[in-house]
Amino acid sequence: MTDKQIDHREEAVKLLKDDAKRILQLIKVQMDNLTLPQCPAYEEVLDTQMYGLSREINFAVRLGLIDRAEGQSLLNTLEKELSVLHELSTSK
Repeated sequence: MTDKQIDHREEAVKLLKDDAKRILQLIKVQMDNLTLPQCPAYEEVLDTQMYGLSREINFAVRLGLIDRAEGQSLLNTLEKELSVLHELSTSK
């Protein structure tokens, strides 16, 4: 890889991780202030955000900026964090 390719790769990973954090924060705010996890609006927002991130990851994979395993790992990590958040909110 050239230095330019490495820079693009690092930037792509950073942007995808930032988007995953943004989704987690959005869901935290929604759970704290707006709706319960069983609410259809909550589920719609979550599904839409996760789908959007998966498309971003797919695009980065297709460009060769990240490999498929790294993208899947990012999604899996976010899903685990969201699951923990969901469990905490339902145990209140």
